[in-house]
Amino acid sequence: MKTQITIFLLSFILLFSVQAQETIHDEFESKLLNINGYKINVETKGKGNPIVFIAGGPGNSHDYLQGNFGKYYKNRQVVFFDGLGRGLSDDAKDSKEYSIQGDVETLEGIRKALQLSKWTVVGHSYGTVVAQAYALKYPQYTEKMILINGFHSGLMWQANCDSYNHYAKTHFPEKWKVVDSLRSEGFVSSDSEFSKVYGDFPTKYIYYHNTELKQPVPKDVKRSWNSDVYYTIVGRDADFHVTGDMGDIDFRRELKKIQSPTLIIAGRYDGVSTPEFAIQYKKYMPKAKFVMFEKSGHNPYLEEPEKFFKLFESFLEIKH
Repeated sequence: MKTQITIFLLSFILLFSVQAQETIHDEFESKLLNINGYKINVETKGKGNPIVFIAGGPGNSHDYLQGNFGKYYKNRQVVFFDGLGRGLSDDAKDSKEYSIQGDVETLEGIRKALQLSKWTVVGHSYGTVVAQAYALKYPQYTEKMILINGFHSGLMWQANCDSYNHYAKTHFPEKWKVVDSLRSEGFVSSDSEFSKVYGDFPTKYIYYHNTELKQPVPKDVKRSWNSDVYYTIVGRDADFHVTGDMGDIDFRRELKKIQSPTLIIAGRYDGVSTPEFAIQYKKYMPKAKFVMFEKSGHNPYLEEPEKFFKLFESFLEIKH
């Protein structure tokens, strides 16, 4: 009986904490800034050394990061934004404009528009690719960097696809037969008929160690995802063969050049940014602080929040 009560209380606390986080979106105001000829949605609040958060995807809006990290406006100036073609921001006139370097220049354009001398860049998943590219091109404006479950190269992103597909094939063979059938007919990831089938796999087992968790998002979601951005940057057959901008990216030989203090976070059960490749950061960035979260998948801030935010606050010297 005590066990049942404890489980109930833990479930209630988890539910309450997620609901409490959801309200944080209401604390922020959307502002459309003219960045490189496009209206880019930027939401910033607070005072103190600024922190900018770069969402994953590529194609995600800022919503989930704001839900998890928006609370830090009480300690620092926090900056959330939707990249070109994402969330409330404009779409590109030509999809070819979606690129990693384009995201870097959007980021730099926001810094200039907000008149910030320096900031800490925090990237999650694909956002770490933009963060690393930014830190390499604009080291003078990068105070610190945090990479959460990220990627150092197109090779590592390909491992992400291979890991996902192996899991899907071995755990859901019935569904995979349909995938195989469509592939044999020449369908690729970006074909709508194929994406409907491929998107039907229960992906939470790849992204979460605890599959009961959900990302905190606002009540009214305008646009959380844009597949055009994803397939342009990662390639038209992105779920199987990484090409495009992502296929060409490789930071491994350059990472030692980054002098900004860096924190690298990985999840032991991450089926996306796989530990096999994540631990290689120890070699490529030996001066960085590397922490493996042993009970997490792709989202340690949700799965081990106490440990994660203690580490996050310590690294950024945030005091309550």
